[in-house]
Amino acid sequence: MTKRSSKGTRQGPVIRRAGQVQATTTDQRLLQGRGDTDWVHADPWRVMRIQAEFVEGFGTLAELGPAVSVFGSARTPRTHPLYAQGVAIGAALAKAGYATITGGGPGLMEAANKGAAEEDGVSVGLGIELPFEDKFNKYVTLGINFRYFFVRKVMFLKYAQGFIVLPGGYGTLDELFEALTLVQTKKVTSFPIVLFGRDHWAGMLDWIEKSLRDEAYISADDRAMLHLTDDVVEAVAIITEHASRNGIGPAIRPDAAASAQQ
Repeated sequence: MTKRSSKGTRQGPVIRRAGQVQATTTDQRLLQGRGDTDWVHADPWRVMRIQAEFVEGFGTLAELGPAVSVFGSARTPRTHPLYAQGVAIGAALAKAGYATITGGGPGLMEAANKGAAEEDGVSVGLGIELPFEDKFNKYVTLGINFRYFFVRKVMFLKYAQGFIVLPGGYGTLDELFEALTLVQTKKVTSFPIVLFGRDHWAGMLDWIEKSLRDEAYISADDRAMLHLTDDVVEAVAIITEHASRNGIGPAIRPDAAASAQQ
């Protein structure tokens, strides 16, 4: 409701004065039966869509349980050796009691989802509206599609107990460095980050060490946030051991415990 005074006009938390005072109230504009429809594309209306995406994401994933976000290229073909390793990672996470969260697309995302689904684990896809990619891979058992990248990023972080990052492009690097920044600034805690693929990541890590750490742009502890491996078992063990030390690990599935004893 709009309240007028000699000092101006207040509209909820907004105050308008002089030339900023509007000729009609919010209620008047709401109740108009006709008029310009451009408002549905304006920023205030987008806020409602953003809010709705957060509500949908939180509501869907709140009871997901322990999970790990797995990132990697959408362009990797199924015949590539990395695809088989992605499948193995998803399977190993499922056996360890974790849901696998990916972007829900093709390539290495599909591989991790496939591994999780084939082991009867929870296989999550968090999709994004793109002009060239419009559907989830067939191994996603729980999927949400987002309009806004930043909402999707919150879901990747909020509901995961760690990241496993396979080789990928700009999108993969974006998620990786976002996570590193949030861990560095203590916005998220107890969050291991595993880089999978020594040959792929070696050049970047060398640059981080020489151009960032040695030049004091980051600390030695910042570099230590990254774990590098080529081994699926080691990648998952880094996640599970970190969770165990912090008392946040999942209950081990009976079939996984039996496999470990064999």
